[in-house]
Amino acid sequence: MRIKICGITSYKDAITAINAGANALGFVFYEKSPRYISPKDAKNIISQLPPFIEKVALFVNESAATINTQCKDSGATLAQLHFDTTQDLITALEVPYIKVTRAKSAKDIIDFKNEYRIVDAYCEAFGGAGKRINIEWFEGIDCSKIILAGGLDSENVASLKKYGFYGLDVSSGVEISHGIKDPAKVKDFIKNAQ
Repeated sequence: MRIKICGITSYKDAITAINAGANALGFVFYEKSPRYISPKDAKNIISQLPPFIEKVALFVNESAATINTQCKDSGATLAQLHFDTTQDLITALEVPYIKVTRAKSAKDIIDFKNEYRIVDAYCEAFGGAGKRINIEWFEGIDCSKIILAGGLDSENVASLKKYGFYGLDVSSGVEISHGIKDPAKVKDFIKNAQ
């Protein structure tokens, strides 16, 4: 089970997550988010990280040019596209990317079913709402390319093992406050997910 700890805003939280076993860290480049970090500040963290950790930059309604530039400038290794994309945008990307499905209904979770993707619960605001998706929607679905997000915490994560998700993406479920991670919650989340 791969684990992404999202909403990283400090080196301390980044290294805590890595030492606890996280495979990926998320940096929110969406200015309206309470977990926003500038590409420059993200670079200061990313430049100190050990190898073999995915550095994911989260974008909402940005152009391919902005995504390409901010990933390059920050050192991010993957762009997380938290919005409806066009084929023109995808074609213009010069960086690896992953799409996010904000599921309103069971049929939405099979969007992009042949691609690795993040599936999150739909809410009006983008990202970090902590809303949990209806887990019953995944009964009988091939979840091997799905990274599940939304409303996850150390209490409910163990119950997800039977679905065979590729990975889990958590932010608010391991926080003290917006953008500040709780080391004990991070460790418990990763331990209970494995």
